[in-house]
Amino acid sequence: MADLMFKISAHSASPAKTIVKARNFQIIVDEPASLGGSNEGPNPVEYVLASLAGCLNVMGHVVAGEMGFELRGVKIDISGDLNPDRLFGKSFDERAGYKNIEVKMTPDCDTDKDTLEKWIETVDERCPVSDNLSNATPIQFKLA
Repeated sequence: MADLMFKISAHSASPAKTIVKARNFQIIVDEPASLGGSNEGPNPVEYVLASLAGCLNVMGHVVAGEMGFELRGVKIDISGDLNPDRLFGKSFDERAGYKNIEVKMTPDCDTDKDTLEKWIETVDERCPVSDNLSNATPIQFKLA
């Protein structure tokens, strides 16, 4: 299969608020008031976790179908820790991004633990967002 290309465009609505256009959808990215925003939407690092949850949901259902069991639903809880010092230019000792991300998936299905262990391993291996978070992806910054 040929590569798929996904695109978004965005513009700043304020120093902390960004309006993103993805296909026919508008996404508001904002910071909480405590970080200088107007709290009108999740912040960028929350969207990273949300993107991971969305991808895991899709892959969870795809893989369950391939493995021959019905996944009626899945509860996904994700948390991550990051140190904001680099973000705010206070220290450059730690990276700016998440130090770790923990994913807890609770599938609603009737299958055994061994099958679920293989399922979650396969979901992680095939989830594009998990792959992007686990591996370095080249990014080229250009002035337009």
